[in-house]
Amino acid sequence: LLFHQALFVNPADRYDIHYPIRRGQLNIHDGPGGSLTAVLTDLEVIWSHVIQKFLEIQLKDLKYYRCILLIPDIYNRQHVKEMVNMILTKMGFSGVIVHQESVCAVYGSGLTSACVVDVGDQKTSICCVEDGISHRNTRLCLAYGGSDVTRCFFWLMQRAGFPYRECQLTNRLDCLLLQQLKETYTHLDQDISGLQDQEFQVRHPDSPALLYQMRLGDEKLQAPMALFYPATFGIVGQKMTSLQHRSPGDPEDPHDEHYLLATQSKQDQSSKAAADRKALPKPSMFDDARSQAMDVAERGHMMEAELGPSQGDGMGHSNDGEESSASLFSRKTMVSQFEGKALGLDKAILHSIDCCTSDDTKKKMYSSILVVGGGLMFHKAQQFLQHRILNKMPPSFRRVVENVEVITRPKDMDPRLIVWKGGAVLACLDTTQELWIYQREWQRFGVRMLRERAAFVW
Repeated sequence: LLFHQALFVNPADRYDIHYPIRRGQLNIHDGPGGSLTAVLTDLEVIWSHVIQKFLEIQLKDLKYYRCILLIPDIYNRQHVKEMVNMILTKMGFSGVIVHQESVCAVYGSGLTSACVVDVGDQKTSICCVEDGISHRNTRLCLAYGGSDVTRCFFWLMQRAGFPYRECQLTNRLDCLLLQQLKETYTHLDQDISGLQDQEFQVRHPDSPALLYQMRLGDEKLQAPMALFYPATFGIVGQKMTSLQHRSPGDPEDPHDEHYLLATQSKQDQSSKAAADRKALPKPSMFDDARSQAMDVAERGHMMEAELGPSQGDGMGHSNDGEESSASLFSRKTMVSQFEGKALGLDKAILHSIDCCTSDDTKKKMYSSILVVGGGLMFHKAQQFLQHRILNKMPPSFRRVVENVEVITRPKDMDPRLIVWKGGAVLACLDTTQELWIYQREWQRFGVRMLRERAAFVW
């Protein structure tokens, strides 16, 4: 059973339901079907079913087709590598382009630069895109989305006397009912107030439909406002905010960013030392030692700015770029503390824009905040978010930014489809023809092709 068929099965049939993707990443866990191999097999089965049933393409004919693989802005390199291998080797596509969701959202909306806010069902990702480039330091992934608003709405309705007492979040049919109630009644219009009578139907297999009535007031506004106060969700046991980490390295890609950084550091050190000797012909021993220490610290800061923190605590560093243990511990502590914070949606947007390198880029981002995905499709959400950004943005930018614009439906398109339309636009551009990774190239060079052909820094 696949897709909606799996969601609507009778709970009494006791099927095991697997979710290959959770919180925007492959759902790797310790239970049955939680290994990387099992998850990739599930994805292959699902995609093959879609291709045959909805696109009416036989799997044996995939060798005549190419595909676009959209990946999260904060991606796991090992997972992307395995998915590309599955697409080209197991499914048999002739070629693939790998690109990031935020960039394709900008393409799909017809913009050139924007702060992309992707509010999904289980995660929210934020990234600043300028001229088709996703700025690495601005990427954030928040561990909440539309399904958490649904849970919050259910909790608020229970406090207000929800009449359907048997409703359980562990029942898939009840979860679909709650999602329908959220989409029907919740809003972000502060001008709507007062109690209103509502009614809804409950349908279960082998049972008659039941009609319930309830009275709702501010619960309809409070539930979506939890996106701006995420502590309300009560999410525990996981990081609330994720950042882009440094690559841990891949044995199949010897000339990765660590190799390039090490060789570049040595070249920069030798050229800088030569320039210093010319500028200061007779340095003292103390000055020479101090300048070398400053060079090491500056290179370490540049490494961190370009690559981000490392994923592996046991990552080896060359002696030229080695940090002191105290500074390394301090930096990792700061990163871990930030990743543990539950940032509201407006604060996360402001933080992402503030991480841009120049004031001109920040002004561009404030002038174009693009909201995609289906998690913020509430009535008056655009005006609500724009008002909060205006009130909380730094005063220095409030004076120079002519207009803070939040775009929720560019060209009157469904925000849930904008990223996919951007992927379709990407496939048609002449400038992307050099980005295709073909099956024979992948079989010969493997993951090195991602470094050579990806439109972003791999």
